[in-house]
Amino acid sequence: MGLWDKLKGEFIDIIEWTNDDRETLAWRFERYGNEIKNGAKLTVRPGQAAVFVNEGQIADVFEPGMYELTTANLPILATLKGWKYGFESPFKAEVIFVTTAQIVDRKWGTKNPVMLRDPEFGPIRLRAFGTYAIKVVDPSVFITTLVGTDGVFEAQDLTDQLRNIIVSRFTDKLGEAKVPALDLASNYDEIADLIHEKIEPEFQEYGVKLPKFLIENIALPPEVEEALDKRSSMGILGNMNQYTQFQAANAMEAAANNPGDAGGAMGGGMGMGMGFAMANQMGNAMSGGMQGNQGQAAAPPPPPGGAPANVSFHVSVNGQSYGPYDMNAFTQHVQAGQITGESMVWRQGMANWQPAAQVAELANLFGPATPPPPPGGGSVPPPPPM
Repeated sequence: MGLWDKLKGEFIDIIEWTNDDRETLAWRFERYGNEIKNGAKLTVRPGQAAVFVNEGQIADVFEPGMYELTTANLPILATLKGWKYGFESPFKAEVIFVTTAQIVDRKWGTKNPVMLRDPEFGPIRLRAFGTYAIKVVDPSVFITTLVGTDGVFEAQDLTDQLRNIIVSRFTDKLGEAKVPALDLASNYDEIADLIHEKIEPEFQEYGVKLPKFLIENIALPPEVEEALDKRSSMGILGNMNQYTQFQAANAMEAAANNPGDAGGAMGGGMGMGMGFAMANQMGNAMSGGMQGNQGQAAAPPPPPGGAPANVSFHVSVNGQSYGPYDMNAFTQHVQAGQITGESMVWRQGMANWQPAAQVAELANLFGPATPPPPPGGGSVPPPPPM
């Protein structure tokens, strides 16, 4: 290095920050022991502020613009330095550039579920997340409280602390709002305004403003969401009895379409059982209103291998009791082949289950057995005409 370069490097005559990194909130001008020359040029770009610091004390703050550093525009520094009548010699001072542009798309969210008491679901746990924006509005306070002696201060260094404030105040305000979980989506803006109003003063303690605070989602636990999905499905389906009958009919059709597989016999029994279950659901739906005020009938003895049922005619299928069925319904099952003469039945007043063909009231539904055809297989000619 030549003598001229060495002398030239001792003084700083241009002070500026050209980095456009939006994640950097503060940057200390690299001086490396050089002195700032009297009349040096200071360039502060839009979205920046330049703060002069003398021996740990905040001095002058410059907004965007171009300046020639003199006693006139460094009044605080001149006082600290004792420049009563101007200065001619170079001086030393720290210059910190601060980003004053709005920093957007900061994320916040609850690390752990928030426990609340909901008027409809009772105690529930909620998770929430959203975004917010920050803006440094008081560079002096910002440097004093946060930056300190750091050469570079990133947005992440601040947002971790701010996120903790947001989550804490969000939990408090959400609990005070007492908004039912199903109504939260329609109150995001109102809840966000309450939280914004609550945390704004705390942000200002760091010299920072909160221009925007948004709630993107408040989520219920997965098990509660699953229950709500089922509840919504039931609401869409409407009549639950009709849905049960529809499901039973589908099961019967599936069993009937697979009669020859390895489980055909079992499938047939299950299909018949589902048919009786569907008929039972229909009977209960139609007679529920009439039976609401009547006493409960005596329970029948348990069917072979099954559990007790109640009321008049019951049918045992695969160890399960189905019914009651009046004569019309019973006849329809006989005609459909779901009840045979060997099917075990019971009605109130009978001591035990009996085959249907042996019950007096039902015997006529099955009729006498068909006699075998005559031997020889030939036909008898008609008698001769008279």
